[in-house]
Amino acid sequence: MSQGSNATASVNEDFKEFYVQARFITGLILYPIFCVLGLIGNGLGIAVMLQKQMRSSTNVYLLALAISDGIKIICDALYFLVVLFLEIDPKIGNRLYIFLYPYAHYVFNASLCISAWLTVAVAVERYVYVCHVHKVRTYCTLSRARAISFSVFIFMSLACIPYALRYKTVESQNNSTTWISYDLSLTDLWADPKFASIFTWIQYFIRIIIPLTLLIVLNIFIMYGIRKCRIGRKNHRITVMLIVVIIVFIICIIPDAIMSTFLGFGYYEEDYLARAIREITDLFLLINTAVNFVIYCAFNTIFWRNFQSLFCSCCISKGTLLENSHMRQLSLCGRENSKKTIIRAHDVNEERLLPEPAAI
Repeated sequence: MSQGSNATASVNEDFKEFYVQARFITGLILYPIFCVLGLIGNGLGIAVMLQKQMRSSTNVYLLALAISDGIKIICDALYFLVVLFLEIDPKIGNRLYIFLYPYAHYVFNASLCISAWLTVAVAVERYVYVCHVHKVRTYCTLSRARAISFSVFIFMSLACIPYALRYKTVESQNNSTTWISYDLSLTDLWADPKFASIFTWIQYFIRIIIPLTLLIVLNIFIMYGIRKCRIGRKNHRITVMLIVVIIVFIICIIPDAIMSTFLGFGYYEEDYLARAIREITDLFLLINTAVNFVIYCAFNTIFWRNFQSLFCSCCISKGTLLENSHMRQLSLCGRENSKKTIIRAHDVNEERLLPEPAAI
């Protein structure tokens, strides 16, 4: 048994260099790039979607998603600083890493759950828009979107509290240093195999399995509905944008889903190989939080023009400003449409993300 343990420890040490290199490349090179881009993009996106002319139930979900993504990016930016200190001053880096990691672990998992279910909410609403137009007035309202977004934040934050209780700080004996180093170990709660197994699988279903299943099914229905719809392609630009957001989310979360669900790997307590792969899968999750702004600008004409109007007004021609003013007038008129024009109002919302005719 001792020989087998020694062999396992030796193999684990062989992967330590791989883990250190993966942490260096992701934590010190790629993380700061995507964190800066993500913080700027989400910040600009939040500023644009808070504008009155951008008021719609869809944008409420996208605004909440941007806030959740921004929180996760801040958490990832702190990880970059920790890795930086580990390279510059290992003593300070060790203390920062050990004392911040338990809380960052909670924020990381909570933000992933929140983002997953907000993306599901976007998909459900878009399914209603495409496949059940006559129910848009009932289900796609600002008040409902705000209530759902707030509920997702609260419920998922509470559901992930056990993650904040996963690790405890312990002193680590290290003969190679002259200073006291610290390490993490599982708390008594998480050391219980029964609790760890039950809670982990519940979280996998909440964070990965159920959202991914719903997103795939809803996307299939949405794309099928677009093919059947007689409305022109250009009127589905917003739907296509949201489909891209959903597909990017699915692609970026699948590596983490494989690591967590199918392979059953944890986090800090795993061997160096698993931790190195975690560095890569976590990078995909960071990329997902950073690219939505680019997607909005590429597909959403109204978002792009409001962004230009808000931040680059000197670069916009007079004709464009007049066109934006005309579009705002259409937005106000849309609220006074009668039930006979609900299909036409839906077309305008589909193309321009104008406010829904439902009462605020």
